[in-house]
Amino acid sequence: MKNRLLFCFSVFLCSYSLLAQKVDAEKIKEQITFYKNDLRGPYKDIRWFCSDGSVRQPKDPCPDNIGPGNQHARYKDQVENLGVTNHVYLGQILTYTKHDAFWDEGNNNSRLKQYQIDKYLRAVDDGWINRKSQFYRGAIQSEDEEAWGIDFFKWLLSNDELLENNYYLIRQSLKDIPHNGDDNLAQLMRSQSKVLSDLYPDFMDLRVKIHAQPETKDIEKVKAFKTKHLAKLSSNQTKILDELVVTMTTFFKPVDLASLQQKATLLSSTPFGDTFKDYVLAHNTVTNVTDLIQDTAELLVNLRANLLIEKRPLARLQMLDVSIKLEEVIFKNAPLWQPETVEQLVDKICYLGMATAAAGYIEQYEWESLSLTKSVNLNNESTLGELTAILQSGRRLVEWSSGMVKANYQNEVDVYTNFEPLAYGFIDDKIRGSIALHLGKSVGELGDFIAKESSLTNKVLNIPNQSTIRGLNPGYAYGELVVVGGSPDAIEVSSNKIYIFQRPPADLKPIAGIATVSEGNMVSHVQLLARNLGIPNAALSDENLEDLKQFNGQNVFYAVSNKGNVIIKAEKDMTAEEVALFVKKERKEGKIEVPVENIVLNDTKVLNMRDVDASNSGKICGPKAANLGQLKKMFPEQVVEGLVIPFGIFKDHMDQDMPEQNQSYWEFLSAMFKEAIAMEDQGIAEEEIEHYQLRQLEILRTAIKKMPLKADFISQMEHDFKSVLGHNLGEIPVFLRSDTNMEDLKEFTGAGLNLTLFNVVNKEKIFNGIKDVWASPYTERSFKWRQKYLLNPENVFPSILVIPSVDVDYSGVLITKGLTSGDDKDLTIAFSRGAGGAVDGQSAETYLLKDAGGYQLLAPSRERFYNSLPVTGGTLKKTATFSEPILNTQNIKDIKLLAKQIRQTMPKETNEAYNGAYDVELGFKDNKLWLFQIRPFVENKKALSSSYLESITPIIDTNKAISLSKKI
Repeated sequence: MKNRLLFCFSVFLCSYSLLAQKVDAEKIKEQITFYKNDLRGPYKDIRWFCSDGSVRQPKDPCPDNIGPGNQHARYKDQVENLGVTNHVYLGQILTYTKHDAFWDEGNNNSRLKQYQIDKYLRAVDDGWINRKSQFYRGAIQSEDEEAWGIDFFKWLLSNDELLENNYYLIRQSLKDIPHNGDDNLAQLMRSQSKVLSDLYPDFMDLRVKIHAQPETKDIEKVKAFKTKHLAKLSSNQTKILDELVVTMTTFFKPVDLASLQQKATLLSSTPFGDTFKDYVLAHNTVTNVTDLIQDTAELLVNLRANLLIEKRPLARLQMLDVSIKLEEVIFKNAPLWQPETVEQLVDKICYLGMATAAAGYIEQYEWESLSLTKSVNLNNESTLGELTAILQSGRRLVEWSSGMVKANYQNEVDVYTNFEPLAYGFIDDKIRGSIALHLGKSVGELGDFIAKESSLTNKVLNIPNQSTIRGLNPGYAYGELVVVGGSPDAIEVSSNKIYIFQRPPADLKPIAGIATVSEGNMVSHVQLLARNLGIPNAALSDENLEDLKQFNGQNVFYAVSNKGNVIIKAEKDMTAEEVALFVKKERKEGKIEVPVENIVLNDTKVLNMRDVDASNSGKICGPKAANLGQLKKMFPEQVVEGLVIPFGIFKDHMDQDMPEQNQSYWEFLSAMFKEAIAMEDQGIAEEEIEHYQLRQLEILRTAIKKMPLKADFISQMEHDFKSVLGHNLGEIPVFLRSDTNMEDLKEFTGAGLNLTLFNVVNKEKIFNGIKDVWASPYTERSFKWRQKYLLNPENVFPSILVIPSVDVDYSGVLITKGLTSGDDKDLTIAFSRGAGGAVDGQSAETYLLKDAGGYQLLAPSRERFYNSLPVTGGTLKKTATFSEPILNTQNIKDIKLLAKQIRQTMPKETNEAYNGAYDVELGFKDNKLWLFQIRPFVENKKALSSSYLESITPIIDTNKAISLSKKI
């Protein structure tokens, strides 16, 4: 009997293990295809669910003595299994779901977001997984779903903190979760036009118009299209056209403000309710569209300000419903406001921006940091510089608002796109359904006006709305244009191609040029490499990326000037001067030689970081350890203790015999470089030589990771770890930071090319990690960057910096120069929450700190996830909200003081003539500043001084007076 029980238990564990295995995307695709064609879709059967917990047959309702119940479907077993294994919830029935489970706070509100994506997919794909089951009677009861929605929002809106921290998401969810009988007509209009253009491609032009700039007159255009194409349209296509006309007609009906006020019964006699009543009296009849939009924007601001003051959950729900309708008023009427002068256009941008903020697309403090108001002199004039500042603020607002959408939904969209590619359109649909769509158009119009006035004009092939493109790093390139619409991480890049990405890849290999929709931040490793190496780099809009897809695969010339104007032209349109820029030159020209004559390889003792300083850089260790040791002397309370594993220990281990090679690891490496030179002398193609080198480096890298560590080194590490860091090896977490002689130099940054291991505790993992760091300079990415820009890449020596982990609240980068202002006295800072902030391309909170006083928010954080460092090792992913800025006023003061001290003392302490800017990595824990790294901030002098780039950089008179009554 006992054996039988054990057997049953083991079978249960095995079955549970199989059940809990994550289902791969291909299997989910198969399930979705099956559900689309199944009469019951994702559902198994229908049951009564009684309030006492019992479940009854569909024709056996809950009796009165056990209370009421609800009738709805049950999920198929595979659907429930997906929730367990993949946290993917298909065909969610709200009545079937607990409020906190649906809110799903521990998983970044994933279930709520999946519900919204599911509704989008049903709209654009004929019901999606419910294609046939939407007719499965009784599966979902709309009145029960609506009652659940009211209860859910009553539960959710009773929590001030949730509402304040998740205002955008909660407000958006009202558009999808049934609670008042309304439909999301704007999304329905876009989805119907998409379905029609997919079925009948000739409708594409009208679809683009409806998606980009919907107007009332589009209804007549759709009717005319039907008349023109009637003979060719199928009965189904005709039916969709008719349905689209009905949807558009309903959508463009004026919002009945009086009826809206009457429904908001709980708002009467409240401060907001009184203001709303006055607004309705003023605008319920025919009104001036300019006044309507301005007053509606101001009312939206009033509503958001009063939302947290109002404590009744159902009253808050009514306020949010009013907010949705007010946004609809502006969305419908924005195309009708046609500014004729500069002043009117700036006013439109200001009020649309105000409404965008009040609708939650940016946070309140972000809106307050922008300056969208015009300054006027007695002659009703403004300067070109002042108008340019308004343009820059407007661009930021558009970028930040689209960033808010992506930050909230990108993770779930990526999950769904793996098994349903149509999900990728969800974010674009959200953006196109927002006021930011019209704001972006108005900002583009101001950009076009300023471009004419200043001659700072982009020339990017023949795509529209080029004023949304802005240069980040100067440089020029020639090569094949590659436009990547999805995730860039799986793309194998080439050093002679130009890439347009949605976001910068985390581990970018050498490329000729780059432009991205999500800039990340200007001080990430990718951006620093681009700036250092003269790789042209620009930011552009989602619309620009889509427009450039038609040129994918073509050879183009790409240049970014020192003022940030951008040129992309076809190969055939290149001038003789531009062609001459790429004439084959001596291979060594422009490359950097890293000095190795003073390197010390016979020092095989682990060092206390206190015993090294900047003078040891490139001699016994890399600049990272040397400079941090220098900082330890200068700022002893703000730098942790540390150990340094010098070059000599690496070389000592590389001199050991390499298994199966009859030579040492170092001899194997040297032989590879000698053979590569011989192959070059024989005229063998560069690609073949590189392929040979990468194969050999892979063999070497694998061998280094298995290399035996010498007993005396292990003993030293254990002893010095205890004596310097105060704990036994394996008791506290540490960072293992690669520190080669070929990074953090005055001419070459090498930022992020080699391995840093986060928060390692276990003794065995630390020793294995040391070997992993030693092997990292021989990865394909690191090798390719060195080969491309260094004269002696074979002479790379890694040291390792070992420092205790600091579980910082937020971390980032300080550049002692204004990157956007160009002023050497200004500062640029970028911070993200948690450890490793800003350096890996996160969408970081970025400021320009002005020497003259004050600061400017260049970008808010848009990263939902960040790294926490537990004492047990490894990293934990935590979620962030955006309602408050990361840095506080005292943090900014501390950073300014630090920068002042670095500028004054670093050259003196290091006895060096360097007077350029510094790149500093730092963090805050409980408002205490910690320093982790300092290195020279390297810009590409060749790009900055290029006569060609100077020739395409216009001289701009920012003091030029422009009449605000000037026609646009």
